[in-house]
Amino acid sequence: MEQRIELSATTGWSRRDVLAATLLFLATAAFVLWQNSRLAIIWDLSYLLDSSARMALGQHPYRDFPFVHPPLTFLLQAAILRLTGRVYFHQILYAAAAGAFATVLTWRIALHILRPRIVIAWPVSLLLAAPLTVLGIYSIFPHPFYDCDAILSILIALLLLQGLTTPAQPSHLRASAAGVALVVPLFFKQNIGLPFLLIALACILLLLAVNRRQRHNAHLLTILAAALTTLLAAALLLHLTAGLGNYYHWTVQFAAQRRLPGLHNMLTVFAESALLWQLPAIAAALLLLRSRAAARAWVRALGFALLASPFLWTLLLLVLHTDTDDRADDLIALWPLVLALAAASALVSLLLALKRSSLNLRTLLPVMTLAAIIGTLLSQQLWGSTYALWPLLVLLLAELFASLTTHLDTPNTTPILPALALTVAATLLVCGGLYAVSAERLTYVQLDDAPLERSTQPALRGMATRGPWLPSFDQLLRFAAAEIPQDDGILLLPGEDPFYFATGRTPRFPVLLFDNTTDPYSPAQIAAVARTNNIRWLIIKRSLQLNADPMPQRDATLQLLAQQFTLYRRLDNYDVYRRNP
Repeated sequence: MEQRIELSATTGWSRRDVLAATLLFLATAAFVLWQNSRLAIIWDLSYLLDSSARMALGQHPYRDFPFVHPPLTFLLQAAILRLTGRVYFHQILYAAAAGAFATVLTWRIALHILRPRIVIAWPVSLLLAAPLTVLGIYSIFPHPFYDCDAILSILIALLLLQGLTTPAQPSHLRASAAGVALVVPLFFKQNIGLPFLLIALACILLLLAVNRRQRHNAHLLTILAAALTTLLAAALLLHLTAGLGNYYHWTVQFAAQRRLPGLHNMLTVFAESALLWQLPAIAAALLLLRSRAAARAWVRALGFALLASPFLWTLLLLVLHTDTDDRADDLIALWPLVLALAAASALVSLLLALKRSSLNLRTLLPVMTLAAIIGTLLSQQLWGSTYALWPLLVLLLAELFASLTTHLDTPNTTPILPALALTVAATLLVCGGLYAVSAERLTYVQLDDAPLERSTQPALRGMATRGPWLPSFDQLLRFAAAEIPQDDGILLLPGEDPFYFATGRTPRFPVLLFDNTTDPYSPAQIAAVARTNNIRWLIIKRSLQLNADPMPQRDATLQLLAQQFTLYRRLDNYDVYRRNP
């Protein structure tokens, strides 16, 4: 019983805790800052910065203009704009701080998961969290974004809920805070926050149904009441500002119509051929290490090799594959394995707890984590959606390590746990680091070997990327300052650049980014709105940083607009048109 101890998950901090948290925070923040010093995904930045800028000016999403995403990320950035001015470097600092905070939060949650069961919980939790310095919420996509903020808010909710699982009597204040925190992710990203909230509420109702002890029910009721009150308050605020019907139409009906995948695409998460050997290998390892033969050194070595084989194989493929795309696929292929194992472990724990009448909030936290992950994968499945999810993967790994001690609770298997943790951490750190540095997730834009360019505009201080995109955009900004009156309405197609953030102008056209997700208008409607809103200038970007044209009906739109506008100036990468007299 050397690996198993009965300690409560305390929240006290020792000196080594402070040192570890500081190192994790600084390492993660430094990596995010470095990523921003060389990468600018202009398409996504334009959507974030221009949408936040128009909100900072007082325009209401859902009511004044179509908007398909929940507001919190954009309102946060709008608040930064109002407080500190239009300087892009402030958004970089936000991403670095938020990413670093998420890494520290993940480590603390993992430590509290492991501490009640494992003597060496502290080093194991630190090993599992270390890869988040390069795989944190803002390490792969380094700009402020709603997926990343939603995961951060979920980590906060999980930490608050975890604090209610200790033997000490939890306070109603903490229970109330946990209830509020359950709702917050919904207003960062709907497909992440809604499954998390629904499953969390279902778990609380289940506990209330099976738990007859009034002392625990009181705090569960507090969580439930706080969550429902927060939902009602948010609904009332939306009704008074943007209109609740408008919000529902754009963020639920329209968003689901444009982005919700079919059932087949949802199930492709688990269509990984490697599972055919990985799952049997792990099952065989557990059988070996639980048998009497585990007293033999060679059996323990074989059991460890089988347990670690998926991660060792990923490391080996790093050597065998030289293409960054193949290496990224090899790393992402670990996700179905961890999800399958974590789901099975959570189900077994739930059934055992129900059988023993010992179901508690601690048992259900992995279920909530899985709900958040599955909800996130609904957006762009494994390849596109996991960039901000790595902290939740670490939490699932911590749960699996904690569960593993139950199956390997003998002195002979004591060395296996730290060796396995080291293997997992090394795999994620090395392969994850190369994945983040190669920017393989970001290959939907052109990140070639051209010279690194930086914007010369004061508002875009800190923005840098390879290619001609920023110098040509700077030229457009100088032209606009010299020749386009400040109050004239402008339509930019397809809207790849953060024009309104950089200039401080007020948008006159309802849509700023023209792709299938955010643009509800047909070509005829775009031409009609341009006329109705007295748009006097049309600016078309010829060459995009995006690899694919985002406008499905670009030619038809331009043909209709050509009837209203005449070419005025041809810049390096932009055609500027002025409305006909």
